[in-house]
Amino acid sequence: MTRLSDGMSYTEYMNLYTVSYNYCTSSRMNTAGINETMGIGGSGRSGANLMGADLYKHLHTYFVSHLETVRAAAEDLSDEPLLNYYTKEWDRYTTGASYVNRLFTYLNRHWVKREKDEGRKNIYIVYILALVQWKDHFYKHIQNKHKLTSAVLKLIEKQRNGETIESDLVKKVIDSFVALGLDEADTNRQNLDVYREAFEKPFLAATEVFYKAESEQYIGDNSVTEYMKKAETRLAEEENRIDMYLHASTRKSLLDQEREVDLQRMYLLLSRIPNGLDPLRERFEQHVKKAGLESVEKTAGETTSESTDPKAYVDSLLSVHKKNAALVDKAFRGDSGFVASLDKACREFVNRNKACPSASRSPELLAKYADALLKKSNKTGEEADLEQALTDTMRVFKYIEDKDVFQKFYSRMLARRLITDASASDDAEASMITKLKDACGFEYTSKLQRMFQDIALCKDLNDQYKEKTHADSEDKSIDFQVLVLGTAAWPLVGPPCDLKLPVELLKTYERFERFYMNKHRFATSFAVKSHQTLLTPVIPLADESSHGSGNTRATTCVLLQFNSSDSLSYSDIETGSGINAEVLKPLLAQFCKQRVLELKDDNYDLNLGFKSKKIRVMLNAPVKAEAKAEAVETLKHVDEDRKMVIQAVIVRIMKARKQMKHQPLIQEAITQLAPRFNPKVADVKKAIDQLLDKEYIERIDGQRDAYNYLA
Repeated sequence: MTRLSDGMSYTEYMNLYTVSYNYCTSSRMNTAGINETMGIGGSGRSGANLMGADLYKHLHTYFVSHLETVRAAAEDLSDEPLLNYYTKEWDRYTTGASYVNRLFTYLNRHWVKREKDEGRKNIYIVYILALVQWKDHFYKHIQNKHKLTSAVLKLIEKQRNGETIESDLVKKVIDSFVALGLDEADTNRQNLDVYREAFEKPFLAATEVFYKAESEQYIGDNSVTEYMKKAETRLAEEENRIDMYLHASTRKSLLDQEREVDLQRMYLLLSRIPNGLDPLRERFEQHVKKAGLESVEKTAGETTSESTDPKAYVDSLLSVHKKNAALVDKAFRGDSGFVASLDKACREFVNRNKACPSASRSPELLAKYADALLKKSNKTGEEADLEQALTDTMRVFKYIEDKDVFQKFYSRMLARRLITDASASDDAEASMITKLKDACGFEYTSKLQRMFQDIALCKDLNDQYKEKTHADSEDKSIDFQVLVLGTAAWPLVGPPCDLKLPVELLKTYERFERFYMNKHRFATSFAVKSHQTLLTPVIPLADESSHGSGNTRATTCVLLQFNSSDSLSYSDIETGSGINAEVLKPLLAQFCKQRVLELKDDNYDLNLGFKSKKIRVMLNAPVKAEAKAEAVETLKHVDEDRKMVIQAVIVRIMKARKQMKHQPLIQEAITQLAPRFNPKVADVKKAIDQLLDKEYIERIDGQRDAYNYLA
């Protein structure tokens, strides 16, 4: 510790290391007094452990003795001489402590480790032991009256006043404060309590006092223009000072700390300088983007993108947007530049984040979130709360790039809600469609509105049919409800199979078909797709109770076959229902899973002992594999639709312009398509080639990069 400049040869170092090793591993010895000296309880410990304790005690004593000498020499020092002495002794002490730590590597690896593993407190590796003693026997003594802090702040004030100082003194003292922040529970973890108490808090307070006094004096003696120039200079100086002296935790920005009042002051100051707000806008944009990505990453956790919860995902996006939108309104007074920065950052993290490996995933999750809101199963109590939730949904929708993906998923989910009568409120459904129409135009929602019109027409149609059957005194044993839907508007398509109606339903179906064909004499065909939902009593139990089941027409056709027999083979079911194997096998597997049917000797037997706590049993619940396959199919349809949309846009542009060069045509097409989705340049080029083949456009003679429109 006192003769570092003399150095040590490699031979001397190895001799000392060997002595330390041999001492720690010496054979059992009777050193009973050591337990009491070090406070180690218990008997039967090995000689190696006891010798380790003895050595550790002597190291502790050596450090304390050395520091008492160091402390005595610092008694009468203050200000810059104190800093010079402190940094000199700190460098020598920490360097010596690192050498001693290496000499006693074996002690650290074995004795110290074992003591810590057994839960003993105040046991450290040798280097940390040295720092603890410095803190307890030197630092606390001279910092008792804030001598160190006062000396550092005086030196910084001199620098602010234009004097030249030895900045290394300040830096080394502050670094020592950071190093002395020892976490007793885990010495490997950094604790900044010493740094914050000894420097950060006093520094920030002194900075405020200094600039408050200077600003009052300067504004009184100079013009506003000169004041702003001075403020800009001072800000740059403090930025350099922060980089030079302060720990990274202190450099945490006002944005990260959400100090709204301070941000407002900064905004008002910088707004007076030409282009002064540009750096702040850029920093705000980076801050919002980072916060959004971190929020989504925290929500996604270790889950895969397929298992991301839509509600948690959308809530994480909204929380970041709402917080920063409020900051723009209050701190930045709704400045349009900051609004644009907020929008740009949100558009980035909404479409590209950990939960969304592709841009199409975010609109899918948002559509699922909206679907959950609009279902009867939604737990949102008040209508006002639901309306606010839909408004929040549109706030996220604003930043979605692939709005056509959202449209495709939303239309499928809306169709299911309408067909199964699962909508929580017709008013809420209409409100959501109106919001989408306001955002994207009439064309975007035309099919959605047509669906609602079809449902309204179906209600009238069913009422008319019931009146006719009542007037004709026909069989009313079956409560028959039918939906006649236009194929152009509805996205759901039944599986390709020749479905055979059960005898129980055939007469009713034929009666309705005659009614419909007579009412609409120009109708050429009539078919019922398998997405129609029927509710029928399925299984009578021994106690004469029954369970209703929510089924598609396919599942109903299968179940009603068991009215004629309690046991059927697979071929009997397939022949009787007309359902192909691709659809039938998953249905039967679902019935067996729900214990409605039992598979015995290649026959499916009706489970007459079926019991369930539910009055209504859902037998057509889709499995995850089916849901994933449907999502893939939906995205496939999106890609097909995009090809046609790109071609239509190019034709519309060429029809208006008549002639156009290749590159401007591509740029114009991308610009017009951007509100709906972000097309790839390669896809636009391919569409141009297809239109050339279809003779919608032609190349101008002698110009390879220019096109004519063909009427």
